[in-house]
Amino acid sequence: MLIKRKSIEAEANHRSGPKAAVIKKANRKPKFAPVTLSEFDGVRFLHFGTEWVQGAMRLRKPDAIELEYAQQMMAWMLFIDTPGHLVQLGLGTGALSKFSYRQFENARVTAVELNPSVIAICESMFKLPANDERLQVLEMDALDYVNDENNHGNIDAMQVDLYDATARGPVLDSAEFYQACAACLKDEGILTVNLFGDHPSYTRNLKALRFAFDQVLCLPEVHDGNVVAIAFKQKQSLDFDSLYERAEQIKASTKLPAKTWVNGLKAACNPK
Repeated sequence: MLIKRKSIEAEANHRSGPKAAVIKKANRKPKFAPVTLSEFDGVRFLHFGTEWVQGAMRLRKPDAIELEYAQQMMAWMLFIDTPGHLVQLGLGTGALSKFSYRQFENARVTAVELNPSVIAICESMFKLPANDERLQVLEMDALDYVNDENNHGNIDAMQVDLYDATARGPVLDSAEFYQACAACLKDEGILTVNLFGDHPSYTRNLKALRFAFDQVLCLPEVHDGNVVAIAFKQKQSLDFDSLYERAEQIKASTKLPAKTWVNGLKAACNPK
């Protein structure tokens, strides 16, 4: 997310992009920035009309997770090996949803995205599979999704990556929002969220997360700004020997650098 790269289409789309969509709601009337693309060294990047990267896909490995912060968003795998339902708030390039859909063959994967243009470009340019009995991409407000009682108590892991074109912090970051996210999770559920460590929103989000969840730990900053927080609905007793064993299994099956996640958790639990 918070990586700068010039979009090859940004300037043209600022002049001729689509009109902002308006949803008839009292307090939330989103105006969508133009969805733009760039490519470099075999990687396709998604932008919202600015240099800020909203996601990436390596063209030769469309189902892999390219960006390090996005890999860290899968750190819940250290604690949950057979999820039943996974939810992504903020689709981006669909990297996390695609990976989860391929990796966990018995899990339902739900992605929630407000901007219809993001969904369309993920389908056409980022190899997002069509909806089926396991994969559902919903065009709706993430706040509406987490406040829907029908979604409460049935999600194993939730990944939150909700940024707009300005990239000034998550667009949803209140204690009430995170409480609603926690309500969606099962008792042993885990939330991961992409934060911007160099922005005032970072402290505000951590305070809200710690109000809503029993335990919140942060992995080391990557990409000159991204910090992934891991929030546990119920506090975990961390057995690092077991976590390192689990990390080896994850690396063997997915090639994700899970050992670095354990190192980060260990550092968060034992700050110098």
